Amino acid sequence: MNCRFCQTSLKHVFVSLGGSPLSNAFLRAQDLHKMEPHYPLDVYICENCLLVQLREFEKPTDIFNRDYAYFSSYSESWLSHCRQYVDMVVKRFGLNENSSVVEIASNDGYLLQYFKKYHIPVFGIEPAAGTAAVALANGIPTEVAFFDGSYARRMRQEQRQADLIIGNNVLAHNPNLNDFVGGLKPALKSGGVITMEFPYIVRLIEEIQFDTIYHEHFSYFSFLTVERIFGSHGLAIFDVEELPTHGGSLRIYAGHLEDPGRSPSVRVEELRTKEVASGYGDIRRYLAFSAQTQSVKRDILQCLIALKREGKRIVGYGAPAKGNTLLNYCGIRTDFLDYTVDRSPHKQNCYLPGSHIPVKHPDRIREDKPDYLLILPWNIKDEILDQMGFIREWGGRFIVPIPRVQIL
Repeated sequence: MNCRFCQTSLKHVFVSLGGSPLSNAFLRAQDLHKMEPHYPLDVYICENCLLVQLREFEKPTDIFNRDYAYFSSYSESWLSHCRQYVDMVVKRFGLNENSSVVEIASNDGYLLQYFKKYHIPVFGIEPAAGTAAVALANGIPTEVAFFDGSYARRMRQEQRQADLIIGNNVLAHNPNLNDFVGGLKPALKSGGVITMEFPYIVRLIEEIQFDTIYHEHFSYFSFLTVERIFGSHGLAIFDVEELPTHGGSLRIYAGHLEDPGRSPSVRVEELRTKEVASGYGDIRRYLAFSAQTQSVKRDILQCLIALKREGKRIVGYGAPAKGNTLLNYCGIRTDFLDYTVDRSPHKQNCYLPGSHIPVKHPDRIREDKPDYLLILPWNIKDEILDQMGFIREWGGRFIVPIPRVQIL
């Protein structure tokens, strides 16, 4: 395997999480006795550009054309984040009814809906037909398609270039990284802006967020690496923010390299300097992660084993992709978790891939009164603690597995 950015031969393993099914390939009851494909969840790091990356086992067209179960609109904290982003970006860049906003991987219209109050024309590009259908039903113009260089050139030919291109949690999802980033340039108007949000490898390492690794995420970025990738395609990153979303993300702001009058912000230089000072310009900083992951796995299992030996009943909260990585890597099945619950009706009455843990409606928690609730989407634990605080009425408690096991 060669690096998907610089083509250097990959020799160094960042972490190996064993064999795992696709994290959003939920099962129905009739699927439980069928063969379930598992693929190695081995992550490599390039010694040249320091891009952390997975091998491509299934193409994105196969991953997103099945019954894709992730709908963005079921997290209140995420929707609040998106509302704040829209208010900020409209004001900062002076967007109005004459502007054009395009979102790549627009899902169910969770973000573009907030441009409506500003009467700004929007357009979504979404590969999953099911989520795109929800967006269309809500009045968000959406095309079922994959964004790549060919699509971007068609946008330019049809004079559909954008003043603002948004990509939230999509940069990591494309194995053809150079084609994807290279396509951003022809799709963007002169003087236009690109904003991209993606999980930040520094947070992943420092908070041992191994469960954010799954087959849909082909790449994991430091700022040093993403700046190099964008620069190689004629795009300059002129600002950057560290965000708390998804356990720690970066939001980058980019434009054409040749656009005049847009110098990098102080935050760009500060983050570059901070990464270098913390060792993220050196491959050795990355190679210690595997041992830390193994330690957290042991801690999680020791906690659950001790509780089960006391006769405690444990159920899960949430059915996120990250939860499926954690459960499969740790070997957690229904011998530990009776079931999990999720607010999304698209996941209820399904079974988790690999572990085959059933997914129920959240109302089941009040009926069964479990002793412990294992929070799988720990990145929104505050939202969940608020929603499910009633379990304390019968002495119920919460388990947060990452970065270290906590019982709250």
